[in-house]
Amino acid sequence: MKKCLVTVLVGALFAATAQAGALVDLSAQASRPAANDMVRASVYSEASGKNPAELAQRVNADIAEALKLIRSKDGISVKSGQQSTYPVYSQGQKIDGWRMRSELVLESKDQEGVSALLGKLQQMRLAVGGVSMLPSPETRRKAEDEATREAIVAFQSRAAVIADQLGKGWKIKQLNVQQGGGMPMPMLRAARGVMMAAEAAPAPLEASESLVTTNVGGQIELAD
Repeated sequence: MKKCLVTVLVGALFAATAQAGALVDLSAQASRPAANDMVRASVYSEASGKNPAELAQRVNADIAEALKLIRSKDGISVKSGQQSTYPVYSQGQKIDGWRMRSELVLESKDQEGVSALLGKLQQMRLAVGGVSMLPSPETRRKAEDEATREAIVAFQSRAAVIADQLGKGWKIKQLNVQQGGGMPMPMLRAARGVMMAAEAAPAPLEASESLVTTNVGGQIELAD
């Protein structure tokens, strides 16, 4: 089992006399590793030309064909990503044409399946916008729960040390819990507007781990 990383920061805001009712601010932090067991990838169709309606027809046809293929694969979810249409200006700052882009975002625990699917989508004139690894919701939630338990224990332990040292009892007045970390790990980012070679499938994806962190901050009250 991997060891939990725990950091405790303490700040005391109480009178030098340490009278009953004095308040002490405490914070504790704990981190747990979470397996990057889910892959997220974006693919897009992009076209340029003079006629926006023709561009929309071309891009939408590419996206519809891609959706048909993606939805035929079990265990891979898909949703619409960013969509944009913007003018292309000439040197005289006049509109010389238009560029349209439509994106799809794929998510799955089947890393090999996504890698193979991306290769097929590239053969259908779609480009890969990016690929990243991250913990699935259930994996992240488990790591967050473990980190939260550790952070709360650390908070209570430090509160007890301070109170015992001063010969006081204590109780929690306020407690805040915040989650952080676990950001997607980028594996591939294609240059904008550059279509990857149709025959080139993405390299195997390395899962690795993300660090999920829980911060617990609060205030205790000292009492006799």
